[in-house]
Amino acid sequence: MYGWNGKILKINLSNKTFKARKYDLNFAKMYLGGRGFAIKLLWDGLEKGVDPLSEKNKLIFAAGPLTGLPLPSAGKLVVAAKSPLTGGYGDGNLGTMAAVNLRKTGYDVIILDGKAEKPCYIYINDDNVEFLDASELWGKDTFESQDILEEKYGKNAGILLIGPAGEKMIKISTIISQKGRAGGRPGMGAVMGSKNVKAVVIKGTKHIPLYDEEKLKEMGLEGYKEIKNKKLYDFWISQGTMQALQWTNENSCLPTHNYQEGIFEFAENLDGYAVAKAKVERRGCPLCNMMCGNTVLDSEGVKSELDYENVGMLGSNLGIGDLKEVATLNRMADELGFDTISLGSAIGFAMELSEKGMISEKIEFGDFEKAKNLVMKILNREGIGKDLAEGVKYVSEKYGGKEFAMHVKGLEISAYNCHACPGMALAFGTSPIGAHHKDSWVISWEISTDRYSYSKEKVEKIIELQRIRGGMFESLTTCRLPWVEVGFDLNWYPKYLSVATGETFTMYDINKIADRIYALMRAFWIREDGEWNRYKDYPPERWFSHPLMKGNLKGQKLDKEKYDKILSMYYEIRGWDENGVPKKETLEKLGLKDVIKKIF
Repeated sequence: MYGWNGKILKINLSNKTFKARKYDLNFAKMYLGGRGFAIKLLWDGLEKGVDPLSEKNKLIFAAGPLTGLPLPSAGKLVVAAKSPLTGGYGDGNLGTMAAVNLRKTGYDVIILDGKAEKPCYIYINDDNVEFLDASELWGKDTFESQDILEEKYGKNAGILLIGPAGEKMIKISTIISQKGRAGGRPGMGAVMGSKNVKAVVIKGTKHIPLYDEEKLKEMGLEGYKEIKNKKLYDFWISQGTMQALQWTNENSCLPTHNYQEGIFEFAENLDGYAVAKAKVERRGCPLCNMMCGNTVLDSEGVKSELDYENVGMLGSNLGIGDLKEVATLNRMADELGFDTISLGSAIGFAMELSEKGMISEKIEFGDFEKAKNLVMKILNREGIGKDLAEGVKYVSEKYGGKEFAMHVKGLEISAYNCHACPGMALAFGTSPIGAHHKDSWVISWEISTDRYSYSKEKVEKIIELQRIRGGMFESLTTCRLPWVEVGFDLNWYPKYLSVATGETFTMYDINKIADRIYALMRAFWIREDGEWNRYKDYPPERWFSHPLMKGNLKGQKLDKEKYDKILSMYYEIRGWDENGVPKKETLEKLGLKDVIKKIF
């Protein structure tokens, strides 16, 4: 077998043992890697109803067949588990040296099972695994912990960490690497904390087996050259994802005051031009030649790595228009191990609850100091922070405000206001982990074509993007940004895959694998939920009931009846029934016959 290492490292934290498990070519071709491997291993390895914060949950780190190879932006890793925030399938990806090192250990996947008796960290060095005392690291933030572990193991070691938020099993905590690379929005940090694991350190020296190594290197160099010669490359280098902020503001989809509005009066203070002017450093993932990390100095003079989602959710969404203040909140999130999107949503929701007199705390939109204090209250579970630590859905069920609780299936929505974007609303509604833009960022295409339509063409585009972004890129596992942002030719990827593995892959083959992965992720939700219905795929009520009140799109809101029709179109194209359950014939066609008895 070429391209894949063919081995999974299973680590039992309860009894401090580890063993290698082999997988065959058929498994590899069915699920590809990354997200595909993760969902299959969780589906097979977890019993129905497992408590996500119990030792019976599994935390999976999964690479794909292109991870760690000399190819554009191939330094990504997927982290997955049953989500404590949503109760369904949860995952995320992050660019990190841990991805490259994992592949060089001779493994493609690490599974953490059980629970360590006391705080520990895991050191994986090729075939050797050590269980080491983390008492001196426990309680420290991710930046300080990164420095300590780098000093011990070297700057080229792969280091995956949780901060105090993960240690305290805050459900909006994530996994951090390299002082700003983050992944695992649906509470993956909490799962790692529940297992008493502070860090996983990975060093690998082995050779990844490739079908035609010289050809792959040659093709990789061609790809890097093509990216650098794209006309959008220089602008990307200047602004990265921050270029989206001025665009969302111009198009009334910038989250403002907990998504009440789509434009922000201080957007120019926060946009890509403002960030480019304030930038002191660029950071990026391994194997990337279009680094997206814009690092600025925050209000305390400390470096903070920004991207659009951070600034949208911790800036305009909170009514904060000072870039340095936003950078401080972002840096605190990275240090403590919070997901910036969910944190911004939680604080924004608290601000609106306060505005409406639904909680006793006084937390006004635009109040940086109150926002900063609330971050620490969430960490320490003080006052309203105790409930916000459980996520926006939980708070809305306790205090009210369900109609403006901005989440889908329990995962807070990322930074795109969809009052006037029905396609993007459907993309959020049908994202396989809860509301996330990464699976189908259809909003740019939607606004540039027929923004207000509820058409079959739009639904087909959403599924096309899910297959590419959430299926192919999340499983190869490489970054989608070269294709999305500068127009890198999508056809490179099946070619890279075929040269790496010696197996023939077309986009048709990859799309079928993606459909298999999406069907299995949906089956996981259905199995764990117990009361599944189509309304689980609805976006927040706010977008239907409360129109925009400012800007050129004043009065715009979604039409619920029309949304329901495009949701039915989505199910029909996917071969799912009217409640969003994959049909038996669809599962059989995708090679998932064994799944049928678990969800029917």
